[in-house]
Amino acid sequence: MINIGILGGTGYAGIEVVRLLTMHPEANIVRIVSQSFEGKKISEVYPNLKGICDIECSKLDIDDIAESCELVFTALPHGASKEVIPSLYEKGLKIIDLSGDFRYNDKDVYEKWYGMPHDCPELLEKSVYGLCELHRDEIPNYSLIGNPGCYTTCSILALAPLVKNNMIDNKSIIIDAKSGVTGAGRGLNLPNLFCECTETMKAYKVATHRHTSEIEQELSLIAGEDIMLSFTPHLAPMKRGIFATCYANLSKPVTQDEVISAFKKFYDGDKFIRVYESGTLPEIKHIAGSNYVGLGAVVDERLNRVVVVSCIDNLIKGAAGQAVQNMNLICGFDEDLGLKNTPMYL
Repeated sequence: MINIGILGGTGYAGIEVVRLLTMHPEANIVRIVSQSFEGKKISEVYPNLKGICDIECSKLDIDDIAESCELVFTALPHGASKEVIPSLYEKGLKIIDLSGDFRYNDKDVYEKWYGMPHDCPELLEKSVYGLCELHRDEIPNYSLIGNPGCYTTCSILALAPLVKNNMIDNKSIIIDAKSGVTGAGRGLNLPNLFCECTETMKAYKVATHRHTSEIEQELSLIAGEDIMLSFTPHLAPMKRGIFATCYANLSKPVTQDEVISAFKKFYDGDKFIRVYESGTLPEIKHIAGSNYVGLGAVVDERLNRVVVVSCIDNLIKGAAGQAVQNMNLICGFDEDLGLKNTPMYL
């Protein structure tokens, strides 16, 4: 049993960490830190936890966290994590950060896309990008994990097998992705109110979304060359889910069966990857409420192009579930421990 603290435990990603850990046989939640709800029980803020987790939310106290916890999840806003994590790291804690502050190998890339200086670039060299399917062997060697973003997880996993097998022209990648409204966080924001979101769909941060840089970083590592791509996010009228349709020109003649075989081989043994057979494609309801990833591909012979459809739950595989998956790896537990729940479908 490992003693755990969750910083920022009342946001959508943080509360999903709490919820998942209440079902984890090796997790003991001892601290939930919330600036907004200090002194309130977490079950008062989220009544679905009544009688399951009734811990009182507390203010941030680094010394108390260090004394009471062995591992912390930091579900804080971008920029806030890098102010808190150095002190936690110095105390010898294992840290899984759900913000973007420790996802990058190059501080200049972070500073360009986030528009702020990185106050502790030395810790970037001591952290690892926590996309488990790509960095599984590295993750247990680190105490600081940069948990990937939701769009990035969905998009990278959709394209990695194609890049690895030199099947596509890396200069031709286009990603068209849709996110549920929870991806925007829990804060009150006019564009995210129900009447503003329902019965409509919109693109946002076209050509400027921060997750573009994460996707490029990881695919470039796989390719052994710099990759630049076009990424367009959209807000869809649903609570959960990421639905990414990825396009790329084929670099050599391949059949659809060969593409599907490449995906199966690349993800052989990965417990949360579902590669769909030729003629079928994943949907949000196939994976919602779970840590699974749905991947399907179609070869457009007429245009010499491949189209990959990828689906995840943005709050689970795109945030909290992947964070727990990372916890399992760095703590030596089975990778799927506490994450075997079946998708909801309805």
